[in-house]
Order: sequence, then C-alpha cells, then structure tokens
Amino acid sequence: METDETNWLLLIHQVPNSPPYLRVKMWRRLQKIGAVPVKNAVYVLPRSDQSLEDFHWIAREILEAGGDASVCEATFIEGLTNRGVIELFQSARETGYTELLGEIKEMEEHIGAASKDKEGWASGLIGQVGRLRQRLDDLRQIDFFSSPAGKQPEALLIELEAKLRRSPLRKVQKPNGSYTGRTWVTRKGIHVDRIASAWLVKRFIDSNARFKFVAARGYRPESGELRFDMFDAEFTHEGNLCTFEVLIDRLNLSDRALKPIAEIIHDIDLKESKFGRGETAGIALVVNAICSANKADPDRLDRGSAVLDDLYQFFKKH
Repeated sequence: METDETNWLLLIHQVPNSPPYLRVKMWRRLQKIGAVPVKNAVYVLPRSDQSLEDFHWIAREILEAGGDASVCEATFIEGLTNRGVIELFQSARETGYTELLGEIKEMEEHIGAASKDKEGWASGLIGQVGRLRQRLDDLRQIDFFSSPAGKQPEALLIELEAKLRRSPLRKVQKPNGSYTGRTWVTRKGIHVDRIASAWLVKRFIDSNARFKFVAARGYRPESGELRFDMFDAEFTHEGNLCTFEVLIDRLNLSDRALKPIAEIIHDIDLKESKFGRGETAGIALVVNAICSANKADPDRLDRGSAVLDDLYQFFKKH
C-alpha cells in the first residue's frame, strides 16, 4: 500500500475506568484490525474505507461506554515521519510473523516425527495445520505494507500443506455404532458444505442415514441425532477446515478420490483459492444453480448428491 502525506487515520481515545475489562477489550480489538500506537491512546491506520469503518465502530463503543473518542485524518509534518509510521507497522507485523513462524517450525518437527510413527499420521494434523493457515491469513489481512517477515512462514506452511496432501490418510475403518442408525441434523437452506457433508455421510458412513433440516440456532437435538455444520454441532468447521473436511478427518475416511472433492468444497465454502483447482468455479456454478432452482432441502440434497456421485467416479478414475 502506497502512502502519501495525507493517507493516515488516527483514533484518539480515552477509555473509562469502568467496566474494568473494557480497556483490554479495546486493546484486543485494535490489535485485531492491525492498528499501531503512535503515542499513548493514539492509534494509526492507513486511510481506507475499511480502516475508517473499523475505527468508527471502536470509537462508538468507547463513547457508548462513557469514554471519549475521535477519528481524524492526519498528516505527519514534524517529529514522526510517514516512513517512521510505516516502520511501526512493519515492526508489529514482524513480531506476529516471528511468533507464528516458531509455531510452524514446531509443527514441522511434529509432522516429521509423526510421519515415521504410523500409517495415516496426517489425518490428525490436518486441523492443526489449518489453524496455522488461518492465523497466517489473518496476519496477511493487516499486513498493510507487505512485511518481508511474512515470506518465510508462508513458504514453510506451503511445504507442510503439500506434505499433508501427499500423505496417505488413515485406512478406512467401519464407523462404530454411534454413527449408524442416526438422524443427522443441519441448518435449513443447505448449500455446498452441507450438501457435500450429507452426501458423504450417506455414501460412506450410513446408507440408511436420515436427515433433518432445522433453524440455525436454538435447536435441541433429540435422542439419536447428530448435528453438522451448525451452531454447537458435533461436526462443524474447525480452524480453517470446512465441515466436509472435518468429517473426513474425524471419521477416518481414506479414499483418495475424496481429497480433490474436499479441496473443491473447501474453496467454494470458504470463498478461498487455497487449492486453486480448475473444477472449482464450475462446481460452484452448478451448486448455485441447484440451490436457486430447488427451495426444498431434500431436493437440493438429491440433486447435489447426483453431481457428487459423478464427481467421485471421475476422481476415482483419474
């Protein structure tokens, strides 16, 4: 991000002493949006619509709590220079990247030891590496001046993700009785992740599985029910994994044809291009068409399952 002399926003604030947790809460919010302090109670961000909105909401919360807050545009004329402010951002991001790099290196050692231990070692680590990826993505979002410190954790994490994708998953195990003869419950208005998850359950876990579609919150499961991709569910997003990926990991499914399907579902559901498969855009369009043409969830599931059946057979042969 290029910055000229007028491209800064300042939040000047004073947090009230009560409630006592508010000061820490505001500090954490400022850390999350990537703001850095230029002096006591004065934080800066590069000027943008997003930065203005972020500062606006923090200022509003401080004012509503009885404090004082102002948001203003700023030009640094004497003392602290624009270059100096950029260096503050670079230093803050370098600290975050360095901490994350240490954790990624620990994971690299763990993966190295686990890969020598037993077959299927990767299955239990997918979620942990996914959480590291999410943290790196979060840092990237607030790395306004592209700190060089981000290159090493990115490169190492790409290596770990590639190693996990190349590794064999656990051998298929018959799900125990707790996953058969059950009713699987999820939110109404199913879309790609819920359609794919239900298909996975029906095809690989329990061919007699029943499905129930309910309101997103407030549902209390009845005896014999399992929830997926909804609030407080037994199976739902974990870290940077969508529900489809979590089901594959936790139910020990090792069919290699499921891996490319999981990559497609992941990128569509999380609106990412992490895996960048050529089929993703086409499958996303088909799923959107199915959901547009079919309002009833059982119909969406039937139509989506037919597509996934064909996709699975394709990857079985390639």
